[in-house]
Amino acid sequence: MDVVEAPEITGISPATLVQWLMCARQRTLASIEDLSDEQLIGPQLEIVNPLLWEIGHLAWFYEKWLLREGGKLPSLRADADALYDSISVHHDSRWRLPLPSRRETLAYMQQVLDRVVDIVDAGPTPRQTYFVLLSLFHEDMHVEAFAYSRQTLGYPPPSYLPAQPIEEGSPWPGDVEIAGGTYVLGARRGTGFVFDNEKWAHEVELKPFKIARAAVTQAEFAAFVDDGGYLERRWWDDEGWNWRTQQQAEHPVYWRKEGGCWQRRHFDQWVGLEPHCPMLHVNWYEAQAYCRWAKRRLPTEAEWECAARGFGENRRFPWGDDLPTKRHANVDAFQPFCVAVSSCPAGDSWAGCRQMIGNVWEWTASPFLPYPGFSPDPYREYSVPWFKTHKVLRGGCWLTPARTLRNTWRNYYLPHRRDVWAGFRTCSLES
Repeated sequence: MDVVEAPEITGISPATLVQWLMCARQRTLASIEDLSDEQLIGPQLEIVNPLLWEIGHLAWFYEKWLLREGGKLPSLRADADALYDSISVHHDSRWRLPLPSRRETLAYMQQVLDRVVDIVDAGPTPRQTYFVLLSLFHEDMHVEAFAYSRQTLGYPPPSYLPAQPIEEGSPWPGDVEIAGGTYVLGARRGTGFVFDNEKWAHEVELKPFKIARAAVTQAEFAAFVDDGGYLERRWWDDEGWNWRTQQQAEHPVYWRKEGGCWQRRHFDQWVGLEPHCPMLHVNWYEAQAYCRWAKRRLPTEAEWECAARGFGENRRFPWGDDLPTKRHANVDAFQPFCVAVSSCPAGDSWAGCRQMIGNVWEWTASPFLPYPGFSPDPYREYSVPWFKTHKVLRGGCWLTPARTLRNTWRNYYLPHRRDVWAGFRTCSLES
């Protein structure tokens, strides 16, 4: 396999890399420490992995891309590829693998991590730094996936979440108007680590548009549900209606009516809706149906990025380049759940949009496609297999580490997935 040259990664010291590695691993271990051996395997579902397999896969990924590929060291397990290579090991077979025990898996993870830290402490080359970051961000993404797997399976919340109440907050209605023009979409060269699907910045023409200041709230989405939105064919496109009828969906996943009021399941507990918190656990079809009902539309990813970053700007976050505090964004498990859409005023974008980073991933109208001149990075399977079939989400959620986020980062999922921490904001049909 051809390997691209790693970009120069500036401003990240070995000490910071080690700190990030330890933080990610602490979250990984906290995600599974309270689970029984039976829960670590769990039921076979399309949308989850056996957690015991998944934590071993994390260690294998560091081995493949840093120790073996970058450092040319032999594997610590002769069967590592046969067990943990997510490309060659089919998803449905992962429950039938002769997986090592919890103790053996954790020992393998620690051995790999120790070798990674040794490389970083010795002063990694730019190429090694690239692979450290690739593997670290891969672990960060899986930590987030562990949380939505726990939600899917009805397990308790992970222990690393803070124990504090969520403030009630308030709505944040209205649109901001953004003039049309030439917008430079995507990551610019020289900005450090970015994934291949963000490369490279290119001009797109935007018509004037109006985009919501905040994401759609639980109360707003409940109005759609209560108006029979799931049962009226006119709000759904053909694919969405087929999905809805096959799933017999009449309301959002993890919702139920109790005493005439909607409740949602938060991991293993049922709670009342938080009316001013963003809607989440909706898929692309549900978001599109809501938009038709509300006489709105989803933003394109170019419109979303422009509203977050601005014309001619290269800021990392909507507010600038400084890492977020709780006043800027709800990320990195700062809070035990989503906060109200009016929260985090210091994080407003240049246009006046709030929480474009954090709280919930936001669906866009755009299919996941390569940018002009795309070429894959060393981990070819990160993007290439998913073009055309997936939809783009932007912004991050309440669990996403700040170190992974930026205005240009493109997340992507199949349009029927509603287990992820995803919501959406809307645009006016009027320009």
